[in-house]
Amino acid sequence: MGRAYQNRKESMARTADAKTKVYSRYARELYVAAKAGGVDPSGNLTLRGLLERAKKDQVPTHVIDKALDKAAGAGGEDFSVARYEGFGPAGSMLIVECLTDNPNRTFGDVRQCFVKTKTKIGTPGNVSHLFDHCTILKFQAQDEDSVLEALLNANVDVLDIENEDGHITVFAPDTEYGHARHAISENFSNAKGEMNFETDVIQFLPQTTLALDGEDLTVFEKLVDMLNELDDVQNVYHNVSN
Repeated sequence: MGRAYQNRKESMARTADAKTKVYSRYARELYVAAKAGGVDPSGNLTLRGLLERAKKDQVPTHVIDKALDKAAGAGGEDFSVARYEGFGPAGSMLIVECLTDNPNRTFGDVRQCFVKTKTKIGTPGNVSHLFDHCTILKFQAQDEDSVLEALLNANVDVLDIENEDGHITVFAPDTEYGHARHAISENFSNAKGEMNFETDVIQFLPQTTLALDGEDLTVFEKLVDMLNELDDVQNVYHNVSN
């Protein structure tokens, strides 16, 4: 029983740490979105989408409220977006997206992850030109033609639409996130006025991918794990398919 209890306690601790990490990331994103576009989600489409994602991921109300209060002027750090690019083993590429109140510290922390895995951090543009920065929205609808029509009527620049058994995925430029999301919600919400997005993100998609194995895969996974452990890191995008 003693060992089983210890294992359970350690598992609970890891779960708690993971939740804390998720909450912290949402708090920063909410703060930045509200600071940039205002704390009223009816007039800030980016914030509205982020709030819905946070609630879906069960972020506590007090975490959300605290982030919005800070953005409204009740105090808080001055977070800014920082993005770093680098090369992993065997031609793999990474984009590391951060929110930071100290860019020098964050760059040093990210750089050390590359140094410790004997990989290479690059300069802006080294990698990102081989990725597409996309809005990705997935939801249930009858057919892609009606979705495309609704988006075009809202003057949304649509890159692509996929339909897989009634699950529609819309790809649009990152700058179209708010407009695309609003157009879909306006036209495809359920009878209660609710819209359930299965995927609701802005992310970097690699134009080509590669598979790693052996030592290359081990080093790559270690690098990604180290980056994700950093408090300032929000997302790590890469072109590795496994």
